[in-house]
Amino acid sequence: MIPPEPQRRPQLGFLYIHPYRIQGLSVAGEESVVHIPELDLCFDIGLCPRPALAANYCALTHGHMDHAAALTYYLSQRHFQGMGTGTVICPPALEKPIRQLMTAWIDIEAQRTPYNLIALQPDSEIEIKRNFFLRAFATRHTVPSLGYVVIERRSKLRPEYVGLTQPQLVQLKQAGKEITHTLEVPLICYTGDTAYGEHFERDDVKHARILITECTFTEAGHKDRADVGKHMHIDDIVRVLKSSTAEAVVLTHLSRRTHMGQARKEIESAINATDRDRVLLLMDSRTNKARYEKQREEAALPKGD
Repeated sequence: MIPPEPQRRPQLGFLYIHPYRIQGLSVAGEESVVHIPELDLCFDIGLCPRPALAANYCALTHGHMDHAAALTYYLSQRHFQGMGTGTVICPPALEKPIRQLMTAWIDIEAQRTPYNLIALQPDSEIEIKRNFFLRAFATRHTVPSLGYVVIERRSKLRPEYVGLTQPQLVQLKQAGKEITHTLEVPLICYTGDTAYGEHFERDDVKHARILITECTFTEAGHKDRADVGKHMHIDDIVRVLKSSTAEAVVLTHLSRRTHMGQARKEIESAINATDRDRVLLLMDSRTNKARYEKQREEAALPKGD
């Protein structure tokens, strides 16, 4: 008898939400990595698909193996392939263990892998690209954990000076007047593993253009399991949708025990019709491929059609 083929790895999840590509793998308890190429950033690194190596920054939400196991591989491969030194951002509680881990690999590999490590306190931030900042915030999980928001800072002309000519604006500046103010725009929020909590009511989380959050359980009888593990249930997502203004809410970390078709039905049943179009499952390859093909077709149409 011919043995069965081995189980194949899941396809890389992919969504295009203009102007960002959201790509990665996220299965509860197995692996989570979400890569945003346009921001040179990946969130978590449970395993390391090849595209994620291109991210100069890796923001760890917490230390569970399915979110952090490929950290050393990510750093080593970037160095080996001449891609530059990777930078890891992490909760402060993980700084010492990560340094110990990298030190251990010196003896294992008989070589030293360069790396940058930034322990970020809640409500602190770092600049990842010009005018783009990564801000940390506290989440609720079974271990120390952070969520992150990418903030763009835009310089805008103050309302009272709108309509003035360029020479008039120059004159005001020469007189010492502040003619601009800084506008903060929350672009992408990634929560990592978390229970529902007050962090979903933060302005920078509520008003992020794209919210990427876990939804480990969708079955009606699994709310208690979500509470014990400090994970999200679809009922929690319904609560999030009431305050979130995100144009897209991307759900990750679905339990492998839940069939994707069943999850879609349970999500559609729980969520109001007005919100369904903005709720997307990262690992729903069939639906996401159809969505992307439609986007490509619409982009190819002549203007006015």
